[in-house]
Amino acid sequence: MKNQISKLLPVIIIISLATMVGCGGQESGSNSETEDSANGTELTDFQLEHGIGPVTEPIKLEDIDPALAEKGAQLFETKCSACHKMDSRYVGPPLGGITDTRTPAFIMNMILNPEEMVDKHPIGQALLQEYMTPMANQNLSREEARAIVAYLASDMAE
Repeated sequence: MKNQISKLLPVIIIISLATMVGCGGQESGSNSETEDSANGTELTDFQLEHGIGPVTEPIKLEDIDPALAEKGAQLFETKCSACHKMDSRYVGPPLGGITDTRTPAFIMNMILNPEEMVDKHPIGQALLQEYMTPMANQNLSREEARAIVAYLASDMAE
């Protein structure tokens, strides 16, 4: 019996060492690029604040054009209201007051580029984790997305 154990011991040690070498070592930073990508740390400061997408400059909400906000209200009703309400959680997050917490460029990038926002942006990833449903791309133009932002920032959205 003792002879059998002494013969198996080197085999067990070799298998154990091979397992440790094969499974270990990830903590030394060799996987940091993947982790950075998953955490969104490869994004620029602009992208972290304003989102990832075709809107690459800040947009200011100054005087809201009532006609643009009205167009945005109509677009919101046809494209957004199936998943979003203003004051309550639905399929997606409530959007009342969203212009107080997110920049207009961020909102537009989320509308225009939801797939990449959910895939790469930490806020998009957190929203997907919380609501368990990715935002659908409605194939809106930049002008249509701007109209929706005008609506969300207007008194009409309250």
